[in-house]
Amino acid sequence: MDRIVFFSESQLQGKVPRDFENARTEFGWSIMLDAEWCPIGHIPKGKIDLGIIIVPKNNPNINIEEFKKHCDKVAIMQEGPHWYFQDYPIPHQFNFVNLLVDADWVYCHNESDIKYYKGIGCKDVRVMRSMMVPEGLEASSNKSNGTIIGGNFVQWYGGFDSYVVAREIPHPIVAPSMGRKQQDENLIEDITYLPYMNWREWIKALGNYRIGVHLMRTHAAGTFNMNCAFHGIPCIGYKGLDTQELLHKELSVDIGDLRKAKKLIRQLNDDKSFYNDMSSLSKERFEQHYSEEAWLKHWRKQNG
Repeated sequence: MDRIVFFSESQLQGKVPRDFENARTEFGWSIMLDAEWCPIGHIPKGKIDLGIIIVPKNNPNINIEEFKKHCDKVAIMQEGPHWYFQDYPIPHQFNFVNLLVDADWVYCHNESDIKYYKGIGCKDVRVMRSMMVPEGLEASSNKSNGTIIGGNFVQWYGGFDSYVVAREIPHPIVAPSMGRKQQDENLIEDITYLPYMNWREWIKALGNYRIGVHLMRTHAAGTFNMNCAFHGIPCIGYKGLDTQELLHKELSVDIGDLRKAKKLIRQLNDDKSFYNDMSSLSKERFEQHYSEEAWLKHWRKQNG
């Protein structure tokens, strides 16, 4: 496709550079596709082969027909878990599903999402794998004995599940500060919280830790698990997330299986050979599935 434009609630316009300071996965996609960004409500000049709409979570009332006037094809990009829209008011839920069905196709995060979107009536559903462009960043080889958990103490991130497992071994526990972080989390004495960071700062900081735990029931882009693999950090997580199962298969547990997760973290801590195998495999699998070459190969396979 000659010209691809991402439409989102961001006010960003045009293309982002490879060393963009806040290159989260959606910006990684645009870099790989040499695509532009355009705020929803604006239409860039010229012919657009594919418009990809990231529907705002808090304002999902999108008129897809306006995009079809300017784009040969219009796709909807999954934002958050596939069930997120069910917290909308009833009229918005039906409007959102109609939006999905009326699009030429839907991009989803995980293979497990495909059957859901097809089940609600979407005829064409394609996986767009998560992506990181680590321009100028290097995988860390100097890891401490710290365990980093992947999110805060809300149901969205499953921080409590991760914390319970991380406490199973005598490592310092570290956690990021996310947008849903609760004020009282700072009262938890055995967790050190990182400050809010841009994406590049976060990737550099993550490389300092030895084990990752991300028992997040909310299956979306799965960037934490992918970022861990870039550094060769074994990550324990729940099944159903592509980045977890493709990169950390042996460390994937059924949702709620904290007993097995505890067993795995003890094994990572006590068995040096097992730890080294999991670390090496995660880096190899990152190159196999999430390197730029692998990402583009998967994209072309999905999009003909």
